[in-house]
Amino acid sequence: MRFQGADDSISLDDDVVIAGDNAAVLARLPDGAFDLIYMDPPFNTGRTQARRSLSVIADLNGDRVGFGGRRYRSTLLRSLSYDDSFGDYMGFLEPRLVRARELLAPHGTLYFHIDYREAHYCKLLLDELFGREAFLNELIWSYDYGAKPRRRWPAKHDTILVYVRKPGAHWFDADAVEREPYMAPGLVSAEKAARGKRPTDVWFHTIVPTNGREKTGYPTQKPEGVLRRIVAASSRPGGWCLDPFAGSGTLGAVCRGLGRRFVLVDSSPVAIDVMRGRLLGGAGYEGDELNRLELRSD
Repeated sequence: MRFQGADDSISLDDDVVIAGDNAAVLARLPDGAFDLIYMDPPFNTGRTQARRSLSVIADLNGDRVGFGGRRYRSTLLRSLSYDDSFGDYMGFLEPRLVRARELLAPHGTLYFHIDYREAHYCKLLLDELFGREAFLNELIWSYDYGAKPRRRWPAKHDTILVYVRKPGAHWFDADAVEREPYMAPGLVSAEKAARGKRPTDVWFHTIVPTNGREKTGYPTQKPEGVLRRIVAASSRPGGWCLDPFAGSGTLGAVCRGLGRRFVLVDSSPVAIDVMRGRLLGGAGYEGDELNRLELRSD
């Protein structure tokens, strides 16, 4: 695997992380080279996305109070943030989606990850660019985390829109996807309950656990379990996968585990640093003497 700048020569002879504007990088990648493109662009929330990593240790005069009235002192380890606001969001996405379609192999698939604020607009744009007949699925990733407003139903899902390059020719290996438990195992045979079921288009999956192995502290990191389903189903062993908004590098971590090749692109020096640590030296911080809290502001 190598790390390089956007101005360096790009060749698909090794897994690669590219630092630079993805519009410029996409233009230089070879047409029809990718089994799978996963796009998780900023969601255009209009706010700064930030995550602060804290360490806490017991201290009688500390600034935090825990269970049983015990006090702790917190220390800021680092703060990661980026601006998530675009004046013309569709204008930002369109040229990147046009080029993504060109980069897909005839059997290739695009997974476009977005939230409820923009999903309906993005669906119309993708229908126009790929064709309505190329629409394969609307996946709903449901989770239970964060604040719960009292004057509306809490928004606890993301939308992943799935489009294929050539309708009917796309690669999809349902048997490669990990099965999940039945919600009502008593309604099926013991054999079926033991085997589990194939996931549907609604995925109940936790966010990245605060103290989990894969945690990097990146503000919008997605869980490997969600990406693992995508990569397993829609790319062939040894096939090339692309993430133009790579962030913490989850696609690369999953591809490595499943025997796929990958190209990751991001313009943020923080994201490149996180990917370097994750893909070359392991994700997250370690240290048994510290309990760590992740505070998100969005």
